[in-house]
Amino acid sequence: MNWMLLPLRRYAEFSGRSRRMEFWMFQLLNIIVMVVLLLIVFGGIPWEAFADPESLEAQAAQPGALFWGGLGLLMIWALGTFIPALALTVRRLHDRDMSGWWYLGFIVASMIPLINIIASIAFLVIMVLPGTPGENRFGHDPLGQGDAEAFA
Repeated sequence: MNWMLLPLRRYAEFSGRSRRMEFWMFQLLNIIVMVVLLLIVFGGIPWEAFADPESLEAQAAQPGALFWGGLGLLMIWALGTFIPALALTVRRLHDRDMSGWWYLGFIVASMIPLINIIASIAFLVIMVLPGTPGENRFGHDPLGQGDAEAFA
């Protein structure tokens, strides 16, 4: 659980490096929260109105409070985790000894048809690969590998 919440504690910290464990656990937390909130949103939709769309009840059917409450919570979560997710991705790129501007390049490349598939796969591969061992230009190794003190 510590790995899932660490990016929220390092809210807008774009400097330094982050491990793969921190990145993927935060992604898992995002998926879990989004699925739960989407279940709440879909629970507030009057599905019985779709059975007979011509009826007067179907035409008057409106989403309930559960729908709007879940949608509000979903928007709050998405806005609240946007900056930590962005900072975490930049720190993860730093762990690979890449500038954070590469993320913008991947976003732009993902908007180009056909290239978007290649860019998405390349981005996924970069996020899965281990960081550079030892210290790089963005800071010390979060795993502690390659430290001279470890062998002394």
